[in-house]
Amino acid sequence: MPLSSLLTLIPEIQHILHMSLIQTDDIETYYEISGEGHPLVFVHGATGSHDNWHPQVKYFSNSYKVITYDVRGHGKSGGSDAKYSCELFADDLHELMTVLEIEKPIVCGLSLGGMISQEYAVKYQSNLAGLILADTAVATALTLSDKLQKWMFPASLIKWYIKRKTPEDYARWSLGFFDMKEDIREYLIQEQLRMDQNEFLKVMDAVLNFKLLDLSSIKVPTLVVLGENERKAVFPHADKMIELIDNSKKIIIADAGHASNLENPDEFNVVLNEFLQENGL
Repeated sequence: MPLSSLLTLIPEIQHILHMSLIQTDDIETYYEISGEGHPLVFVHGATGSHDNWHPQVKYFSNSYKVITYDVRGHGKSGGSDAKYSCELFADDLHELMTVLEIEKPIVCGLSLGGMISQEYAVKYQSNLAGLILADTAVATALTLSDKLQKWMFPASLIKWYIKRKTPEDYARWSLGFFDMKEDIREYLIQEQLRMDQNEFLKVMDAVLNFKLLDLSSIKVPTLVVLGENERKAVFPHADKMIELIDNSKKIIIADAGHASNLENPDEFNVVLNEFLQENGL
């Protein structure tokens, strides 16, 4: 690599203070820590990785200790023979916070990461300062439309279909349901293709079995974020969060769909930063 090209990477390398694999219960979890200040943890979506948050790491590591990691079975983190659930993933996050001695983090999760963040907030609220839920759902079957879709496409049928498609065909088919910018779609397809199929099937179990939690028990400041081009079926879920969580607000990110943090990172970052500053976080 030419020296000029290498030098352009130095700012990106410098803001990552620490990266490692660490034992958390029965798996090794890959994580990165960037910056200093109040801990801000980002939880990625299904079939993604810590890399999905690179625009947020670059922005927030100037003021916060930013922690990104790979959820069990994703990226560089280990998988296991256990049945996967969002509660298990939240337990993993709690164990990671415990091992790293992270106190009162702000937790931000997108899609599956938002489900994990809800589980964490309900179960481990004593170690939580703030919550951000982006482009996510409160259950797999909240509305009548959700219930009809779940009846027409039960988990067993979806898993059968996944096993009979090539990984690339399934990735392109599944991500085709989301209205998002094509370069972001291609990036997320490539992320999904790096995932082991057996791990993917277990992660799908966790998503498809997610049920409404006692969100009214959440008392920390909470921000609910959606891309304006998110699937219409997701908006009632955001409204349910606002209804159940007392100290909460909803903001729509312009010119973005399901991956709002990647499709319009500038607005996403500003919205999150304003929420954090308003609540003294």
